Amino acid sequence: MRRRTEILVLLICLVIVTTSFASTVTYDHRAIVIDGKRRVLISGSIHYPRSTPEMWPDLIQKSKDGGLDVIETYVFWNLHEPVRNQYNFEGRNDLVKFVKLVAEAGLYVHLRIGPYVCAEWNYGGFPLWLHFIPGIKFRTDNEPFKAEMQRFTAKIVEMMKQEKLYASQGGPIILSQIENEYGNIDSAYGAAAKPYIKWAAGMAISLDTGVPWVMCQQSDAPDPIINTCNGFYCDQFTPNSNKKPKMWTENWSGWFLSFGGTVPYRPVEDLAFAVARFFQRGGTFQNYYMYHGGTNFDRTPGGPFIATSYDYDAPIDEYGQVRQPKWGHLRDVHKAIKLCEEALIATDPKISSLGPNLEAAVYKTGSGGCSAFLANIDTKSDATVNFNGNSYHLPAWSVSILPDCKNVVMNTAKVNSMSVIPSFMHESLNTNADSTDSIGSGWSWINEPIGISKASAFNKLGLLEQINTTADKSDYLWYSLSMNIKGDEPFLQDGSQTVLHVESLGHGLHAFINGKLAGSRTGNSDNAKVKVDIPITVVPGKNTIDLLSLTVGLQNYGAFFDLSGAGITGPVKLNGLSNGSSIDLSSQQWTYQVGLKGEDSGLPSGSSSEWVSQPALPKNQPLIWYKTNFDAPTGNDPVALDFMGMGKGEAWINGQSIGRYWPAYIASNSGCSDSCDYRGPYSANKCRKNCGKPSQQLYHVPRSWLKPSGNILVLFEEMGGDPTQLAFATRKMGSLCSHVSDSHPLPMDMWGLDSKTRRASNPTLSLSCPSPNQVISAIKFASFGTPLGTCGSFSHGRCSGAKAHSIVQKVCVGSTSCSIDVSTRTLGDPCKGVKKSLAVEVSCA
Repeated sequence: MRRRTEILVLLICLVIVTTSFASTVTYDHRAIVIDGKRRVLISGSIHYPRSTPEMWPDLIQKSKDGGLDVIETYVFWNLHEPVRNQYNFEGRNDLVKFVKLVAEAGLYVHLRIGPYVCAEWNYGGFPLWLHFIPGIKFRTDNEPFKAEMQRFTAKIVEMMKQEKLYASQGGPIILSQIENEYGNIDSAYGAAAKPYIKWAAGMAISLDTGVPWVMCQQSDAPDPIINTCNGFYCDQFTPNSNKKPKMWTENWSGWFLSFGGTVPYRPVEDLAFAVARFFQRGGTFQNYYMYHGGTNFDRTPGGPFIATSYDYDAPIDEYGQVRQPKWGHLRDVHKAIKLCEEALIATDPKISSLGPNLEAAVYKTGSGGCSAFLANIDTKSDATVNFNGNSYHLPAWSVSILPDCKNVVMNTAKVNSMSVIPSFMHESLNTNADSTDSIGSGWSWINEPIGISKASAFNKLGLLEQINTTADKSDYLWYSLSMNIKGDEPFLQDGSQTVLHVESLGHGLHAFINGKLAGSRTGNSDNAKVKVDIPITVVPGKNTIDLLSLTVGLQNYGAFFDLSGAGITGPVKLNGLSNGSSIDLSSQQWTYQVGLKGEDSGLPSGSSSEWVSQPALPKNQPLIWYKTNFDAPTGNDPVALDFMGMGKGEAWINGQSIGRYWPAYIASNSGCSDSCDYRGPYSANKCRKNCGKPSQQLYHVPRSWLKPSGNILVLFEEMGGDPTQLAFATRKMGSLCSHVSDSHPLPMDMWGLDSKTRRASNPTLSLSCPSPNQVISAIKFASFGTPLGTCGSFSHGRCSGAKAHSIVQKVCVGSTSCSIDVSTRTLGDPCKGVKKSLAVEVSCA
């Protein structure tokens, strides 16, 4: 009996141990509630396949250091189930490992299962095989689709449960999402939309995760699903029930890059303003989309025409480095909001007007605590307001945060974080090469055949739509036609000249006549369709028309996006130049070949025996494969390949695809400016740079993919280029800068000091080298007074003290970091009665 009692006690202890770390996650009208306590949560999106497992721990730690509580990620169905019932959770697809690493860092997870994700991801994350299921219609009240959606969603939920990753099991997952932005387009699906959403909600709840589910952009999300907001601003958003919290699942930290487009960016002052306004007006959960954007490796980007870089102007850049001042300024915003957390979760805000475009929001706790947000939403004019008997200066389009309803801990327009100007140091692809000739001698090549070269080619009457034909196994589909031209044909009477007219749904095509390139055309991100008239020369007798149609990522957004076609659907005509005669070739018997011979031959791995290196290296010719061996750049700095000199294609390093490259696609010359005023509503086209240059010239190569030596680089060049111009670019830190005024709030870490010490303190300019083994080596610029410009282009204003440079040099040079009081007591007073600031630019070594 005693032994049975001991066993029973042991079992009870085991139950207590294994369940004591489980959390209860619910919600009320104010917030997500974890173990009975409302929480203010700051979240950021990191998509695991857009970086590497070797990068994940550092990305997660930098997110935590930046003040995040939650990491949000989509789940990418087409990565995990590329073939029906055949799953891949290895390498960059190791979702469980990613979630566990987040847990190890002490952060929560929001798992957005979807399984439609949008995300500028190929086909919105759906696998192509789904399209071929008989009777299927995506994202509507359709039984075949619902069955597949439920099967995959349940698969992911069960995986998470088996690893005990839900908070209800002691894991980090506190939220899950079903569907995605369906409310933006549900009207197109008519009466079937509402029952579909009701079914999706019920299906998700039935999976019994023990944590709340959300639907973003879904105003009719059924209870208990929380409907959430996506956008550049969500302060005016209201959930569809007074029992649900105000949540922002996508605060767009920038925007995505398209091939052929300029580079978008979002000023941090505006992003910080949007965040503060959301919490000012009752929000308690906010997520940055993206916090780290990463890279669209392989053929994963959608669009079409989404670029390989998915940097998104995020706080952590594509290479995994913090983007300053965005990362640092947002960290300060997060600290300021957390100082208000007790008041934010205690009650709803009391909002009052302080004047035109001026607003105060006050939160009070039952124990007398008080926090306030003061906003100036005017797009041009600064203002001075009176609040609780005190005067406060509010720059236009800014929010001041007062954790005690009295003292300003920060203003969103006053950036107290240093700026970093990154630079890229170029070096030859083969570091031992002494000349261009020797670089070229390291290359070998294989010509991709023009036209039909594979035994799997087939004949078909008429023109076929591309995606249904290739199932997206390749970007490429050959359309080939042989025809005999009689010498007395009307269009030969003007000297054997005619015009080939081709119409395509996109996304581009190359036309070859009798084995020679006659012309090319591509669409763009606004209109993927192609219509082209190419003057060609035909000869009496046999002529071959080979049309290479190409896709650049499949549609990922919009109602019925899955039905967006591609390829040459016609008409295809030969039009005479002189007498208007024409021949319509559309209904002829065409020969089709899916993909390239080199793809089937395994050329991306570089292991084929077909590579040749003699005679001279062919350059600037289409449809050619290149290969070379190289040593990795020394050091640990992030690495990119500079593709200037190449046209368009795909690149593999040691068999892994770094993605499509397209430096030949030049962005428009218009729409950019030297600076962008953060004041006023932001839109995707407001702030642009890189006009008249390649949309993307540098392509990220993860360090973990490189060996010290003996690496293999393979290129498929589609348009023509010179591979000897390729170079490595290692990402370095160019300059550190900071610009702080004498009216800036005190540094955030001074908030805990007593009021007497705070009153005696001054704003502080701080600089810190990014690496602990670096020191500040030189002062490039220092001015106290009215300095002008921005980091990298500072200049002295009308007022400039003579002592600033020497003081900064004495304090900073030789140190890893330094701080300087921005005050006349420290720096002298070069111009009495004038508001002054200190601007500094330094370099580290």
